[in-house]
Amino acid sequence: MVGEMVEKKLRVAVIMGGVSSEKEVSLESGRNIFSKMDRKRFDPLAVFMDSQAHLWDIPLKLLMRNSTRDIEDDLETEARRIPYEALNDCTDLVYLGLHGKFGEDGCIQGLLELLHIPYTGSGVLASALGMDKYISRRILSMSGIDVPATIPVFRRTWDAEGREKILARVEKETGFPCIVKPTREGCSTAVKKVVSIEGVAAAIESAFAWDNVALVEEFLAGTEVTCGVLGDDPPLALTPSETIPTDDILSLEDKFLYGQGENKTPARVPDDVLRRIQETAIATFQALDLTGYARIDMFVRPDGRIAVLEPNTLPGMTPSTVLFHQAAAAGITQADFISRVIDAALKAHSSKRGPL
Repeated sequence: MVGEMVEKKLRVAVIMGGVSSEKEVSLESGRNIFSKMDRKRFDPLAVFMDSQAHLWDIPLKLLMRNSTRDIEDDLETEARRIPYEALNDCTDLVYLGLHGKFGEDGCIQGLLELLHIPYTGSGVLASALGMDKYISRRILSMSGIDVPATIPVFRRTWDAEGREKILARVEKETGFPCIVKPTREGCSTAVKKVVSIEGVAAAIESAFAWDNVALVEEFLAGTEVTCGVLGDDPPLALTPSETIPTDDILSLEDKFLYGQGENKTPARVPDDVLRRIQETAIATFQALDLTGYARIDMFVRPDGRIAVLEPNTLPGMTPSTVLFHQAAAAGITQADFISRVIDAALKAHSSKRGPL
């Protein structure tokens, strides 16, 4: 209409899929972000990262496929390849729906910094720290935040016949049962509960299939909880949830499949404990210099201490994710939450000096 200014919508590329063990969850997150994004403000583009880390502009009929493999089968004929250097031509901001290695650990963040494209979530260093459970725990411990007793097992040390010393440390420092896992994997990949010294070596070898560093950590008793944080100024902790696994260890299915596992929001703990969970979540967010949003996984120990397991710098955004349950408890819809994440990204990238 003549004389009427029409506000241009922000072009937002939602990148999903990827090359990690979490790519199927990423696909679910990405298409939910794409579908729930506010069309009045944003113009979303579905971008799929294939198993070779190539980017593709995919149509709706591919976006709705059951798996990443199903999408990859028809990329050449049904999608448009986007070279990295051409990403600037089709988007103003990237909403990262990626999870795990190369998507959540600072790698894609570094690429987007070089391309001068704003992106959601934490920056290069904070993403790398958040992905590495051992290093992040060292920083949190130095910041006065409780973390599980953790022994790092480096492949080079293990292979150099240092295993007897390591096994002796495990018996002395963590005891049994204990948990063995890779240091940079999510979605419960290669996580094993070990009940005696005889099972430790095999569990460590299994973790080495995913990373060059394995962790042996104390088995935490108590109540497992998780708390989302929105990076406002100051950060806003959402309503904590209690996570009830179907087995001793929380599985991928418990975390993301509708009807599998159980979450209680708010967590079934006293109000003062809820507040301390929120305070610990914010303290973790700030200690690691996280940006935008995150989900912090914790345990309430039997003695009341709050121990931090790990931060999730690009938490799951699937329709049934606990993060949206927590947001709903604060009166925030999925669309509003996604908008807040985008707004936080725009603010962070507009004021940064050097990489985020």
